[in-house]
Parts: sequence; C-alpha cells; structure tokens
Amino acid sequence: MVQYNFKKITIVPTGKDFVDIILSRTQRQTPTVVHKGYAISRIRQFYMRKVKYTQQNFHEKLSTIIEEFPRLDDIHPFYGDLLHVLYNKDHYKLALGQINTARNLIGKIAKDYVKLLKYGDSLYRCKSLKVAALGRMCTVIKRIGPSLAYLEQIRQHMARLPSIDPNTRTILICGYPNVGKSSFINKITRADVDVQPYAFTTKSLFVGHTDYKYLRYQVIDTPGILDRPFEDRNIIEMCSITALAHLRAAVLFFLDISGSCGYSIAQQAALFHSIKSLFMNKPLIIVCNKTDLQPLEGISEEDMKLVMEMKAEAMKTVMGQGGEPTDDEGVLLTMSTLTEEGVIAVKNAACERLLNQRVEMKMKSKKLNDCLNRFHVAIPKPRDQKERPACIPQAVLEAKARKADQAAEKERRKLERDLEDENGGAGVYSASLRKHYILANDEWKEDIMPEIMDGHNVYDFIDPDILQRLEELEREEGIRQEQEADDDFEMDGAELTAEEQEALAEIRKKKSFLIQQHRMKKSTAESRPIVPRKFDKERQFTSERMGRQLSSLGLDPSLAINRARSKSRGRKRERSPERGEDAMDVDNDQPSKKLLRLRSRSRSRSRPPNEVAPGEGFKDSAQKVKAVKLAKKSVKKRNKDARRGEADRVIPSLKPKHLFSGKRSIGKTQRR
Repeated sequence: MVQYNFKKITIVPTGKDFVDIILSRTQRQTPTVVHKGYAISRIRQFYMRKVKYTQQNFHEKLSTIIEEFPRLDDIHPFYGDLLHVLYNKDHYKLALGQINTARNLIGKIAKDYVKLLKYGDSLYRCKSLKVAALGRMCTVIKRIGPSLAYLEQIRQHMARLPSIDPNTRTILICGYPNVGKSSFINKITRADVDVQPYAFTTKSLFVGHTDYKYLRYQVIDTPGILDRPFEDRNIIEMCSITALAHLRAAVLFFLDISGSCGYSIAQQAALFHSIKSLFMNKPLIIVCNKTDLQPLEGISEEDMKLVMEMKAEAMKTVMGQGGEPTDDEGVLLTMSTLTEEGVIAVKNAACERLLNQRVEMKMKSKKLNDCLNRFHVAIPKPRDQKERPACIPQAVLEAKARKADQAAEKERRKLERDLEDENGGAGVYSASLRKHYILANDEWKEDIMPEIMDGHNVYDFIDPDILQRLEELEREEGIRQEQEADDDFEMDGAELTAEEQEALAEIRKKKSFLIQQHRMKKSTAESRPIVPRKFDKERQFTSERMGRQLSSLGLDPSLAINRARSKSRGRKRERSPERGEDAMDVDNDQPSKKLLRLRSRSRSRSRPPNEVAPGEGFKDSAQKVKAVKLAKKSVKKRNKDARRGEADRVIPSLKPKHLFSGKRSIGKTQRR
C-alpha cells in the first residue's frame, strides 16, 4: 500500500569515514607487493589498477546516495511539498548537486592520472602519481563533508516520517490546537498519540488505521493551525496545510464549542473561512467536540450563527458531489471524546462520505466503460405467485423455544446486585435480611416488632416454661462437657502438689514466652537481616552454652563437653601400644581387643567401591565392576574430544579467521 519508504535509505557516512572506508577497501582488495625489478609495464598496471579501483568505489558509493534520496520533482506533490517545508528544497537539491559534482570530479581525476601512469618510467614516479591521484580524490570528498552531514541529518529525519499513502482512502483531522483531534484518533484507531491539556502537543503528522465495511482507512492527525497570514505560519502549521492541500481525503474540521481550548468559536470560524479553499472537492464534516462541557443547543445566538455559516460552506461540498441541497445529514455532527458519545457516528459518517465520493469519481472515469463490458448481473425472477417459506426442522424449533424460555427465566429472576443497581447503588440500597425468615405467613416478614404491647414491655416477656427449658439446656451442656473431658485431657492444677504447680506455671510461662518471641520474629522476618551463625551471639552453639543449660537442669555437663570436644578435633594418629610405660618392651605385638573396638568406632565406616549398596540395581560386585569399566570406556572418547556431554555437537574451527583471512604480508602468519 505504501509507495514511499524512506526508512530504506542507506546511511550517509561523514567525509572522514568515507575516505577511510574507500582506502581500506582498496588496500584489502588490490595487490600490495611490487618490486622495482619488475617490468615497467607490470609496475604501471599495478598502480593503474589501484587508481581505477578507488575511483570505482567512490563512484558506486556516491551514486547510491544520489539514487536512494528521492527526487522532489518525481515523487507525489504531497511528499515534495512536505520535504520542502521540513528541509528547504533549495538546500536539499544543492547538497545532492554537490555530491553529483564530486562524483564527476573524481571520475575526471582518475582518468587524467591513468593517462599519466601510462608514461611512468620508474617505480618511484608511478607510486608518486598514484599517491597524488588518491590524495586529490580524498580532498574532493573532504570538501563535500558538510553536504554529507546535512544529507545524513535529513535521512534520519525522513526515516521518522510516518508512512502515508497519498492514493488510499484517507480521513484528515484539522482544526485549532487543543480541540480534541489527537483524542479522536486514539479512540478510533490503534495509534498512541500524546494527549496533553495544552496547545501544540502534536508537532508532526501522525497516522492510524481503522476499518469500515471491510475496507482499511488511514486516519491522519495534523498539528493545530492558527488563524494568521500564510507567511507567518511556522513549520508545524505548514505540515497541516501541506496535507490539506495535496491529500485526496475526507476532512474533519474540529470545533471546540466549549471554549476550553483557549480560542472562541469566532476565532475558530475565522480560521475555517481562511483555509476553506483547501477543502474544495473534498468531503467536509464540521465536528462540534466537547459536548459534555457545553451542548450545541446551549451556545449563544451569535456563535450558533457562525456554526450555521460553516455548515452552509460544508453543504457546498455535498452539492459538489451531486447531493441534494436539503441533504444535510452527516455535515454537522456533535460528539465528546471524553464520554465517547458520537465518536463512532463521526467515524462512520466520514468513511461513508469518502466512499461515496470515490465510487462516484470512478463511475465518471473512462475506465468504467472498459470494465462494464465484462460484467453481467443476473437478477432472479419469481416463476409463480406461490409462497415457499423456509423449512425449519421441528427439533430446531424446540431448541429455540427452550432457549427462549431459559432467557425469559433469567430475565425474571433478580439478584441482589440487580436490586442494588435499581435502588440507588451501593451505599444507598440496604439489603433486607428478613425476606428469608421462615414464618407461617410471608406477610409477617416486614412487620416492625413493637416495644410496648398490651401495656407491657415486650422485652420483659417471660416464657412460663422457662425453668423447664433451662433444666433441659443445663442437662445437655453437662452431657457435652463429659464427652469433651473424655476426648481431650487437660491438666488441672488442683490435683498437683505445690512444687508441681510451680513447675507447671514455669512451663506455661516459658511456652507463652516462646510463642510471643516466635510471633515477633515472624512479623519482622522480611526486614530482619540474616546473620551468619558464627556472628549470631544468641544462637551460637558453644560448649559453654551447653554446659550452662545442662547445669541449670541439674546435670553434670563435663562428660558431654569432653565428648563434643573429642569429636570436634580431627582424628590424630594413635600412639602404638608398645610405646607405653616401657618403650623398650617390644614383646606385646598385638593390641588389646578393647583398643581395637574403640579405634573402629572412632573411624567412619566406608564401603569398598566393589561392594553393592542396596538400591543400586546390581546383582553382585562382579556386575558392578563390569558396569563401571563400561562407563569409563564410553566417556573416554568424549573426554578426549573435550566435549561437554553426549549432546555436544560443536565442530571446532580448524582455521581461525583471524589467522587465515586477508592478504598475507611479509612476516609471521600469526600476526597481521
């Protein structure tokens, strides 16, 4: 759909980068070794090739820049004028002209120096001519550096322009700043235009797309326009004027009848009459926005007269399309983008007017006669007067009837939420709890209970059988308490001695303290830092703490402390039994059974590798040894190839690119 895509224009390098790119390419792509012992024809050919290759690269790069940038005379007038407004057509053409001149100069320099190289009589002279040729080419490029930088700025800005197709179905939104244009395009399309309560929030053209009758329409949001002379308008306003002048579209002129935009209806009407020449031959709709603040009927007579004058101008566009003068439907519409009232009606009216105009223009064109010869419209005629109604199966009719009954039942049944909505909503409606009372008569549910009845206070009423009912309740409560006593045992302090009662009170106090401590820690768990155990003085597990706790319980802590210390130390080498009291006595070769038993207990028992552990799945140790050997053999090749696992399929680079690419010069291969 889009014919102009400025995002594909190649990046324009700066003058210095341009020279570096071309000279490095010449150095890489042409031979670099030449000796004075070569034949003079070979030396000439060597340097002529370098000059020609450099000229070709400059020519290709500059030609790409000239061809990819659009020619203002060949593109659509909308884009031509838009580029002129944004970048000044004269500067743009001048920059491209300088690029073209530089391309021709480089070609001429290369041609002249190739001629001179044909008569070079030594290696030194040929090399000097080559250096001079390349130097002059680079000087030409450096001179056009400002033009290259200017074109790069234009390329970046053009890449940010919206992709607008001037030939497709288009809806154009215009008007004063801050009248609701951007809010409207956000409502009917998926565009996300910034909306703020001040003027000139939109500073460029924005495009969105919407559908109507299975056709795609592009909607263009233009910046606000002020009522002032054409020469005084800035670039932002000229973007809107350019779109109105060149795009064949339906125009929506937005009118803020509430005056909250900061401009009166008289000022907006003056703007309408100053730019109405741009609305010729276009479907025009006057849209009165912000009716939630001020309805159209509530404005003054003078303002209403101005609105009617604008409506009369818009009617001329209807008559220009062949419509009737009395057909004023869809010319003056009201809406509110805040409440979304009338938004879809405005969109549908604009799309319908634009569609009718495009169809009418195609009907008047010469191409229609060529197309009508290919069409034949067949209209069926009735063969007799007999009615033939549609045949609907009985099962389908029954299913429809059931669905209708279910829908009616749903409509009949009202929920509390429905009742709440009907009676004023939350905070106003109070649900009645009495309607679910089970009484002999439903009319009693809403009765108000009296405080005084037959001269007596109702709350002083006493049931004559109250004592009998109280005995029954106490008897039932006693039975339940006996059952609970059997189920759950609760220690009673009355049966304990004085010492036991003190111990029980201490235990309960300690228990409640631990519960409170745990709750405090749990409530501050997220904000409490995590302290390592060796720095946590409260929870540090030391032998001194263990000794204090055992002593408080009335136990001797010495044995437990010694045992913990012996375990914490590493196992030292035991002294041999023969080095006892008499070191020279070597007759006692065998240690005692008790010493062996102690030594075996102090060591941790380890299982030999061949022993089968329960759950490993081997029949015996021989099968385990065989499986271990097979496993080691299977990973041997993988480890040799330095693979991570069975799924590692990496093929190592046998020729690293940094060692094997490019020209090889004199010197070692490992350095370039």
